[in-house]
Amino acid sequence: MDFLIITGMSGAGKSQTMKIMEDMGYYCMDNLPPNLLVQVAELFKESKRGINKVAVVVDIRGGEFFHSLSKSLEGLSNMGINYKILFLDASKNTIIRRYKELRRSHPLRPEGSIIKGIEEERKLLKTLKERAFYIIDTSNLNIATLKEEIYKLLLKDGEKRKLTVTVTSFGFKNGMLMDGDLVFDVRFLPNPYYIPELKEYSGREEKVKEYVFKWPQTNIFISKLTEMLEFLIPHYIQEGKTQLVVGIGCTGGFHRSVAMTNRLAEILKNNGHRAIANHRDLKR
Repeated sequence: MDFLIITGMSGAGKSQTMKIMEDMGYYCMDNLPPNLLVQVAELFKESKRGINKVAVVVDIRGGEFFHSLSKSLEGLSNMGINYKILFLDASKNTIIRRYKELRRSHPLRPEGSIIKGIEEERKLLKTLKERAFYIIDTSNLNIATLKEEIYKLLLKDGEKRKLTVTVTSFGFKNGMLMDGDLVFDVRFLPNPYYIPELKEYSGREEKVKEYVFKWPQTNIFISKLTEMLEFLIPHYIQEGKTQLVVGIGCTGGFHRSVAMTNRLAEILKNNGHRAIANHRDLKR
């Protein structure tokens, strides 16, 4: 099991890191009391869901429980869990600025000085930082560069960054696909709706698929669309994008767009991408 413990200074970016880990396929838990680490590891180790990537945030918000962390880490080692600690740090001035921008108080000094809270926290975390496998200073990092640093550290040799491509069929008569990043109109294709023996069957059915893909323009279109996506996907990944929604719309979202969506998702999967077919209006 890939068991990552995220910790570090308050205001150093643990919440943003947790979101990045979720995008990387980790099962994430925030603000976990340290004395529950062993129980959580046992739970996932015995789970039948096949969860093998877990990230938990443990920090001084755990209060008095934080002092039990060393014992819990020893327990993980005794279980054979090869855990790693990711420690997030930032300069004092950066942390102060972030707290001021968010108008928050420091968890160790809720009614006092942010500076004193930072100083106390550094002392408490000193030993934990020395045990960290990864350390990231986020003082000069924005979200995109933080994501890039995390991917560099955590991706294994030969493992490539991927984004999830959700190909969604929809019908224009039911409204535009509002969350689409790229939207394509296939109403230029001959419509099975006007063929009596096909009208009641969706684009999932073989007879409808055969009709949609018997036209040369269908195959030319999906070939060009695939070529464009193969060009775009690496650039989206390079810019830190983790989700891409490709909308394919026809009149009702029942025939042409459904057949095209399933075919495109299948092609992308066969090309090694993480692709999902979704049909917004199929059950209307």
